[in-house]
Amino acid sequence: MALQNIGAGNRDDVYYRYKMPKLMTKIEGRGNGIKTNVVNMVEVAKALARPPSYTTKFFGCELGAQSKFDEKTGTSIVNGAHETAKLAGLLEHFIKKYVQCYGCGNPETSINITKSQTITMKCAACGYVSDVDMRDKLTTFILKNPPEPKKGGKKDKQLRRAEKERLKEGEAADKAKKELSKKKKDESKTESKVIKKKGSDEDLSSQGDEDEAAEAEDDDGVEWQTDTSAEAAKRRIEEQLTAATSEMVMIDEETVNQSSPTSKASKENKNSKLLRKSSSKKVDAVAPEESEDTEVLPKLEELSLYSILVNEFKDCLQKGFTPAQLASYMQRKEEAKDELMNAYFEALFGGFEKGISKEVNEKKEYLAKVTIDDASQILLLRTLESFCAPCAPEVGKELALILKVLYDKDILEEDQILEWYDDGDESDPKSAQVRKFAKPLVDWLRDAEADED
Repeated sequence: MALQNIGAGNRDDVYYRYKMPKLMTKIEGRGNGIKTNVVNMVEVAKALARPPSYTTKFFGCELGAQSKFDEKTGTSIVNGAHETAKLAGLLEHFIKKYVQCYGCGNPETSINITKSQTITMKCAACGYVSDVDMRDKLTTFILKNPPEPKKGGKKDKQLRRAEKERLKEGEAADKAKKELSKKKKDESKTESKVIKKKGSDEDLSSQGDEDEAAEAEDDDGVEWQTDTSAEAAKRRIEEQLTAATSEMVMIDEETVNQSSPTSKASKENKNSKLLRKSSSKKVDAVAPEESEDTEVLPKLEELSLYSILVNEFKDCLQKGFTPAQLASYMQRKEEAKDELMNAYFEALFGGFEKGISKEVNEKKEYLAKVTIDDASQILLLRTLESFCAPCAPEVGKELALILKVLYDKDILEEDQILEWYDDGDESDPKSAQVRKFAKPLVDWLRDAEADED
């Protein structure tokens, strides 16, 4: 289809970027029923960013003939036989009045209807607001048939996401209300049972007080001391460490057996310090303090903070944590954000392997709950990059599929994906390889953005 520049003043400019198809007409019928069919009116109006009904009505007003545009079939009819050159000249008048900016002349304008029922055109290029001459016949038709507002865009996407969150919160509130009412009913049932047993419990408590007093008398004069044997120390460590770290801690029993009785007291104090450090998860490895008794201290296997975090998240998943509960647990942790996100991802997927895009789609809710802002989205993208970098090409190609899934589910925004992609280090071969895998999706996003503009 032949194209031409929009606007008669730009006809000879070979570098002008605003194009439209050349007008094509066809005369149909004969006698009193003769009419002119503008074959490509829909394409021309789309290039001008105006409804095709406006251009068709403008032809009818200028020619003093009846005109009609069929929305279903896209057919534009003007009664009478009219030459293509004549209609093309009228189209240039339409462009000058209702398309081109009165300030800069660019056709990047949108029609707006004010509260006072006047028509203005706002230019997206220079921002100038043009006032349309309301004496023209077409203005009455435009006021009765205003242009439809643009659909889509980032704001609509954010509104849809906010609506989803509101519905989810409402469902959660209803569920909590039902559970609370059920809990109150259960408590009322148990209260009656407690009242019945209260009399018998009072008798038993008086007897128990007498037994405690007797035991206290027997205990007088007895000197208590802490068991410092190797077996007792190991048992106390296993009781105080969490389930995730108790399996990783090993005590060198041979070294403990060789220790002298005088060093056991200092060993107990140092073991308690080690237990406090390992239970708080704020150190990567546990090491005994350097002193004269270093040789008799228990040797503990070094603990990786990352391994501990992964095991904790896996333990939560095995216990049936919901996505919201697991995300809340993660937010309460005090470790570095990037390390937490890496451990969270590995606990969910075990690594970056073939077929991971399907698994990401299944567990998308777990990722949605931890990407609540722009910073967390960038953090997730960097985690995907770190896991994808060492992968083989056939596995790395799934990165584009993962990004597409997360974008479609409103987990990752277009701006954050493009920002992460542009911030890549071209001198780093691993970073360049990862962005090569993501390039198909990035090109698709940029093409879509260009089409929307």
